[in-house]
Amino acid sequence: MADFSARVWNYSELRSALENSLPPLKVTDDPAEIQRAVSARAHTIREARTDAKEGDLFTQAISAAFRTALAMEMDANTWKSIMDDNPGNFSIRINHTYPEGKPLSTVPPNVLAALPRLPDDIEYRFVGRHLILLDMRAYLIVDWIPFAIESPSSVEFSSRRCDNTTPSDKCSDTAAVSISRTR
Repeated sequence: MADFSARVWNYSELRSALENSLPPLKVTDDPAEIQRAVSARAHTIREARTDAKEGDLFTQAISAAFRTALAMEMDANTWKSIMDDNPGNFSIRINHTYPEGKPLSTVPPNVLAALPRLPDDIEYRFVGRHLILLDMRAYLIVDWIPFAIESPSSVEFSSRRCDNTTPSDKCSDTAAVSISRTR
């Protein structure tokens, strides 16, 4: 995981250097001004990372290590916590803005404890079963791990039925149902 930490801290240092060329952030209640500042940061970072692609931070080896760590933390409560406010699947594009209006999933404390610490304003988030790295200052998707998590082998949900092939926004409402792996 040291390789990942070095990669994410390098990204953070690049972002900080790029922010020095932008006007300083001001405290404001004006949503339009906030959006302009976020968009300016996103544009500046995109320009500096024109060749950004999947795997720049989450290499194959790093992705495999993350999947293993996540699998060890996945139980019924963790799965439910992740899926409760999960935005479901949408097109994930590296170096592009997180879609406006989509909720941000909660990352449970046990999952955060199992993963490397991140620089300020860079966060792990789940989109369906995928793990993304999100720059909260620019609202940019920095990288992602496709299919980072799987549902536990047997889980009871009290209000939704999902399995590891169903996007969370397509889950059906039921009383209490069992979920089994399809693999």
